[in-house]
Amino acid sequence: MTTDIEALAKGGRTNVAGFFIRLIARIPFLIVGGQWYGAEALGRLAYAIIVLEFAAQIATLGLKRGLALHMAGDGKDNGAWDALVVVGVATLIPVALLMTVPQIMFPNSAIRPLDYLLPLLIVPSIAATEVMLAALAYRFNVRATVTARAIVEPWTISIAAIGLWWVAPGEALIVAYLFSIVFALIAAGIPFLRTYGLPKQWKPRPTELFALARRNAPLAAADAIEWGSRRLDIAILGLFVSPATVGIYWVAQQIASLPLKLKTSFDPVLGPVITQKLAEGDRGAVARQISQVGFWILAAQVGVALALGIPAQALLGLIGPGGSFIGGTAALALLLFAEVVASLAVVSEAALVYVARYRNMLASFWVIGLQAVLSVAIIMSLRAQGFGEPWLAAGAAGALVIALAMGSAIKSRMAAQILDAPVSVWRWPIVLAAAAAILVGQIFIRTPEWVELAIGAPAILGVYCWIIWTRGFREDDRALFRKATG
Repeated sequence: MTTDIEALAKGGRTNVAGFFIRLIARIPFLIVGGQWYGAEALGRLAYAIIVLEFAAQIATLGLKRGLALHMAGDGKDNGAWDALVVVGVATLIPVALLMTVPQIMFPNSAIRPLDYLLPLLIVPSIAATEVMLAALAYRFNVRATVTARAIVEPWTISIAAIGLWWVAPGEALIVAYLFSIVFALIAAGIPFLRTYGLPKQWKPRPTELFALARRNAPLAAADAIEWGSRRLDIAILGLFVSPATVGIYWVAQQIASLPLKLKTSFDPVLGPVITQKLAEGDRGAVARQISQVGFWILAAQVGVALALGIPAQALLGLIGPGGSFIGGTAALALLLFAEVVASLAVVSEAALVYVARYRNMLASFWVIGLQAVLSVAIIMSLRAQGFGEPWLAAGAAGALVIALAMGSAIKSRMAAQILDAPVSVWRWPIVLAAAAAILVGQIFIRTPEWVELAIGAPAILGVYCWIIWTRGFREDDRALFRKATG
């Protein structure tokens, strides 16, 4: 148990550090995109990203998390290469579809020559990167994920967006995004080859590979649904509001999705630990592990949500000229809260994907269906009452909060029943820490914006972390910030 916690804690330390690196790297692109290109251009990019990344998500066939189970069994020797072949073949259909009908990516704007090539370049790159990073995380190498996702990808898109402004401003954002995906692929490929090398005495086995894809179907569906739940709001909102409002909402979503990165690296790290304990028949240990990691994730997400949410208006004021993005403040606050309420579902699902794939998939279908219905109902109701587009955007975010809260309740109960042990991420010191952080925040929101952001946000997070450390963390939790022994 101690070794497992040390492995999880090591991944957690790297992941938390990666979050702050990603936060610092993401802000320049959002500012450049908002100030130089405008909300409408960002909205066009946002819709294309949703479609392209959804296609890549489907093509991974659930192997981002399912790879651990495959490599622990049939794919012990060349399992990572098996997965890359499966994913490569799976990208063919969505790539062909999007190249044939690029209007799916750009429904409200003219199609440019480069748009036809985007699926061919981006979808396989994203899918292959996900598989390679999952294979590295199986060996507890989370640093590769941080490097690719928190350093290479965001800094590449920021630098490219700045440099291409003088070369081809009309295509600059799309090309910058393309560069970021390709460079992230390279950043993942180098450590992957160093770790696994080229395949030895291996050749593709169509029958076994098809069985692998079929076995991962429920997991692939659950992953696609979870991914889609964070993008469905934009897809639906785009039917009711202007591209500019979509762009503002997307910026808010990009900021709010940063806490989500705090949990993503735990998925593949948790995988091998959970599969080992399940093989030993120790389901109680699995419940304890996901509860502990869940608390780490929840505690971090609450702190980040407060640090970004309290000065949200000042933060969005940086993005566009003349405060044009401030209308997304309510949506940003709700999206940050959505990531907090999703914490319990996230860690519960880490176990459910191995012990109850089909039930987990059905629960995920129900959650995203609820989100779709609520989104349309709330947006239409607000529009009928004469509310403006910023409030419609907040309505979409509110629907996401409700759906994710229901999903957390359902999946945590399901996990507790199947594991025959309690699954809980909640500890009361979080309330005390949050209250202190809010009090500090109320002081700083009355100061100039630069003080609120430069001093206030770190102060909010600092007070929160100090109370969580002294009142919320137990001795075993402190392993998160200690160097692993041995």
